[in-house]
Amino acid sequence: MDRSQKEEMVAELHKTFVNAEMVVVTHYSGLTVTEMEDLRTQMLEAGAGFKVTKNRLTRLALKDTKFEGMTDMFTGPTGIAFSADPVAAAKVAVKFAKGNEKLIVVGGALGEEQLSVDAVKALATLPSLDELRGKLVGLMQAPATKIAGITQAPAGQLARVMGAYAAQGEAA
Repeated sequence: MDRSQKEEMVAELHKTFVNAEMVVVTHYSGLTVTEMEDLRTQMLEAGAGFKVTKNRLTRLALKDTKFEGMTDMFTGPTGIAFSADPVAAAKVAVKFAKGNEKLIVVGGALGEEQLSVDAVKALATLPSLDELRGKLVGLMQAPATKIAGITQAPAGQLARVMGAYAAQGEAA
């Protein structure tokens, strides 16, 4: 890799860090190409990304970003999971690491806040932004449904009483 390719890679990684809200650092030693493709596919489906990085170039790319304090995590065969959603990258990385012991979560960062392995795992248990939005919409719709049911109930009861009186009048 010549100097211009390295500069291009640093610029691309820097852009990734600037646009990301969450970064999870992993060690991927021993993953096959198929397993790596599977991990990347799962990340893409969740709205996240995964890149294998060169540690020295990644440390350069971290400068002047909110993740600058993470430089100590970049040792050994390192890959980064990143996402704009504060939970997506952590969720997929932790789930994949549970099913494949070759992927090890080293730590991460949410904005400027550095996260330990346990913090990343705890964050992975939270619902994603889309799930929270769905729950919120469901909670907002529930009262409206109940109000509609309550307002319709008296009219239905009145109709049944009138029907009962009509039936009595016909019988007499």
